[in-house]
Amino acid sequence: MQNNLDFGKRGEDLAVNYLIDKGYQILERNWRSGHKEIDIIALDGNTLVAVEVKTRQSNTYGEPDIAVDVMKQKMLIWAAEAYVRYKNLDVEIRFDIISIVMTNTEIHLEHLEDAFIPTI
Repeated sequence: MQNNLDFGKRGEDLAVNYLIDKGYQILERNWRSGHKEIDIIALDGNTLVAVEVKTRQSNTYGEPDIAVDVMKQKMLIWAAEAYVRYKNLDVEIRFDIISIVMTNTEIHLEHLEDAFIPTI
């Protein structure tokens, strides 16, 4: 059985390939600012997209995306703002979630664009 880090990396690899197939330009993977991390940073046209990838072996306890709670959203927003400042960018930011359920026999990937809107 693979460990959680390998399992999560496999999910992120699937997400990256999915986004590339959709025409996104991948800018960063696992970008960190302090203890905050963005799994994938990509460009969709002129929009910067911060993507959180959640991979599970089943949806017994709900779809993986429900794990992106308000606290996780705040951390993603903070990290995305730090990235924009660090790179001195003037872009719109969108927050997406890619939810993956990967069993021994099948893979189900769901891409939630504009999964949440940052509040002021």
